[in-house]
Amino acid sequence: MKSLYFTAALSISLAALSITGCSKQEQPTQNSTPTPITTLTIGYQKAALKLIVAKQNHFFEQEFPNVKVEWKEFPAGPQTLEALSVKSIDFGYTGDAPIVFALSAGKQLNYLGYEQAFNKGHAILTPKASAIQKLSDLKGKRIALTKGSSAHNFLAETLQVAHLTWNDIQPVWLTPSDARAALDKGAIDAWAVWEPYASATELSGTARVVFDSANLAKTYGFYLVQPEFVEKHPDSAKKILAVLNKTDQWIDQNKPQAAQILATSTSLDVKVANQVLEKKPVPNPVATLTPEVVQSQQAIGDLFFDLKLLPNKIDAQKAVWHAPQ
Repeated sequence: MKSLYFTAALSISLAALSITGCSKQEQPTQNSTPTPITTLTIGYQKAALKLIVAKQNHFFEQEFPNVKVEWKEFPAGPQTLEALSVKSIDFGYTGDAPIVFALSAGKQLNYLGYEQAFNKGHAILTPKASAIQKLSDLKGKRIALTKGSSAHNFLAETLQVAHLTWNDIQPVWLTPSDARAALDKGAIDAWAVWEPYASATELSGTARVVFDSANLAKTYGFYLVQPEFVEKHPDSAKKILAVLNKTDQWIDQNKPQAAQILATSTSLDVKVANQVLEKKPVPNPVATLTPEVVQSQQAIGDLFFDLKLLPNKIDAQKAVWHAPQ
């Protein structure tokens, strides 16, 4: 994500990250005659805060009263973007890293909007009794993370801070649930993960945080949309952004209720949800991408290409939707 980049604890298949063909990121020609929509299909994850709160409160149904609103749940960003590329959803949410994999693989998508990631939204966790005290101690260690997730980019940037490379560590590709079990058993030395898993593990008393994303540059979460959708329905795209910002305001004004919604959605203790919400920027609006945010995505794409994790360079700017004036 690095961002509020939450996923359910299910496996991310390699097929979701398949990288065949050349990248195609042409921006569609803006339709001069917008048409109304009859259905709106939203891809969400259990811990995508704004979306699960909007779903619970029926905010999209209120904004689109004559539209059939459908919700499809996905375990992670790569699956969300795959669904977007085959047009089974109209828009969805994910962290930063899955997008560059999708663009490099030629998936057709547009950036609709962005939000700032939560403060300390990612962390490196170690067992409580671990001898690892600082980043340089990670050299040679077995570090678990989810391939293609926002934690992938978080760990890559963390290694740069530590003046280490991927060859200096032993990456272990695990889903959050498997990584948590491996950490508890001592099968791995450290775990790079996002919220709410970081808070849940820390509050359990079995692990401690060695490093978190507050020590890195700003990171973001993103709302992605079908290019065909924004071409035909730019006014509806604007309404989607308005609903997300209405939801953000509601969360800030109703934190206990928002925490309960998050706890119910993720099956975590409400005290974990409360700690996660304490890390939320207030306010945390969703806006169309700025040059700074586009450059942050380009930098991730360039980094992953240099690490030979991507087959094609990306041009993030070509995938940005520009709202009509």
